Amino acid sequence: MITDVDLPTAPPAGVPAGLADPAPSPTAAEPTVLLIEDDPGDALLTRELLSDSGISNRFAQASNLTAASTAPTAPDCVLLDLHLPDCQGLEALSWVLHRWPDAAVVVLTGLDDAATGTAAVAAGAQDYLVKGHIDAALLGRTIQYAIQRRRAVVTERQLRDSRMQASENTRLQRGLLPTPLITDPALTVVSRYVPGRGRSLLGGDFFDLVQDADHTLHAVVGDVCGNGPDEAAIGVGLRVGWRTLTLAGVDKASRMRLLEQVLVAERPSESMFATACTIRVTPDRSEVVVVSAGHPAPLVITPGAADPAPIRHHLGLGMFPGRGRWQESAVTLPAGAGLLLYTDGVYEGFSEDGTRLGEQRFIELAGALSTITDPGEFLTALLDEIRRGDGGRHSDDTALLYLTWPGGSDTPTG
Repeated sequence: MITDVDLPTAPPAGVPAGLADPAPSPTAAEPTVLLIEDDPGDALLTRELLSDSGISNRFAQASNLTAASTAPTAPDCVLLDLHLPDCQGLEALSWVLHRWPDAAVVVLTGLDDAATGTAAVAAGAQDYLVKGHIDAALLGRTIQYAIQRRRAVVTERQLRDSRMQASENTRLQRGLLPTPLITDPALTVVSRYVPGRGRSLLGGDFFDLVQDADHTLHAVVGDVCGNGPDEAAIGVGLRVGWRTLTLAGVDKASRMRLLEQVLVAERPSESMFATACTIRVTPDRSEVVVVSAGHPAPLVITPGAADPAPIRHHLGLGMFPGRGRWQESAVTLPAGAGLLLYTDGVYEGFSEDGTRLGEQRFIELAGALSTITDPGEFLTALLDEIRRGDGGRHSDDTALLYLTWPGGSDTPTG
């Protein structure tokens, strides 16, 4: 049985009652102390010493580990007798450390058992005290120091884990956001990537860009449903697969079929699917050939207009494996036009009136901003307008890839 004990709230000895500090809030300053002790006399003495120390009014007592396991909340500090009816020695310490990994543990030993206390500290306890040689000040100070040391260890562990996660995220992000393989100095490529999760560096959206020796331009943009590490890993695999197939000269429709095979083989669940759009821009930049697997069509950007390329759509990758019938669509490009490839995260957010932005209003917004001639400034302004209306309410990943090249007096040059 575990017992909660209300300790007296008198100030420490020597401090007049009228000058005592106000009682701190339990969550801010008062530690929760759990004593696991089967000797009633030792338990009573420890309780009185803790009361006299003035550090806590939150105290619970259990006579064995079985009773301690019923504690409703995790303690800040455990005072542990190593000689309990249901467990002995360092085995009892191991149980407590496993049960409350973030709690400080102070071991209580007998006069002739100091070596065991030292071994307990080596095994993970923060400190040990010898019964019969404890006063209120020593007990209070030991508990406070033990809690601070344990918190420092926990904070260091969390920081280490955070750094490791950031490192993993960075590696995945490099896979999602590659260095384009282009050699044409006249080509301007601007991209933006906004992960959907609050502090995340990555998501399920991906894009890539490569160029043949004859200046034919190939690009892909895709969206794996979801925005976690599994989706990011699949996105990296699809992007690398697309680049490999493109450099190998595989035609677009066959690329989609092979990418679907990669997705189906690698995805963690059958419900995961992806959309993708690939383009091939001819060396003279007069025509773009598009294949879409359930993905929004690229926008043809000219000063004052943003028009979706008229293309054929078919199933997303992995929706119904083996049933996709992806076909190429050839679209003539006006002189001086650019191409904007994007994922649906750009229009799935909210507008200022509280309704969904939607694809049509996104296209109208892009058209209204298309007179901005610098590609980077254009994308920045577009994202700023989307965010201003959304107010941070939606959580989908967003990727944009904007391609421009010389082709007339009105062409954005960057």
